Amino acid sequence: MKRTLTQPSPGGRGLLPPLPPGVGRGEGLLRRTLLLLLIATPALAQSPSKPNLDALFAALKAAPSEEAAAAIEAQIKAYWADQATAAVKLLLTRGGRELSEHAPNDALDSFDAALDLAPDLLEGWRGRAAARRVLGDYVGAVKDIGEVLKREPRSFVAFQDLSRLSESRGDWKGAYAAWQKVLEISPRTPGGQDRLRDLRRRAFGEEL
Repeated sequence: MKRTLTQPSPGGRGLLPPLPPGVGRGEGLLRRTLLLLLIATPALAQSPSKPNLDALFAALKAAPSEEAAAAIEAQIKAYWADQATAAVKLLLTRGGRELSEHAPNDALDSFDAALDLAPDLLEGWRGRAAARRVLGDYVGAVKDIGEVLKREPRSFVAFQDLSRLSESRGDWKGAYAAWQKVLEISPRTPGGQDRLRDLRRRAFGEEL
């Protein structure tokens, strides 16, 4: 049975006006489709977009206070976390829980599985570095942090990890150098200047 298009009555609730006399059904359908696209386009243009990572890092460098820096850092971390799929997030969460439960070998397996699914995910490399650090594999931990920085040289959290890893080994100069990189990226990171002074004192024995 052949179907035909019906026109809305003048007093009806149709969104589009009736076709003018002399306009064929095929041409009218095309015009209706174009009109719907024109109606929809402004709404699509106003849909929220993902945060601009470059803009966030520029704002971080210019942050006027530690409180402002902390808020921007949180936005950047959330951006990175959102790159993971639901399955990978589950593995990362499990790995973090296993680390907190003093099961670093299990955590290492979880982070390995996450990286198998998402080899470019920064949080996967950071998690595995943390597991390797607990297991005493400092070379492997530094290598994993290097994988983070290879993919995102502005990762202030990776430099924080590297500074604390160096500190745990008594490498105060290494810890100090890594923390300097943190402050290049986020000059007002919370507690950043106090930590820099402490590391400088431990590394060089005096205020420079």
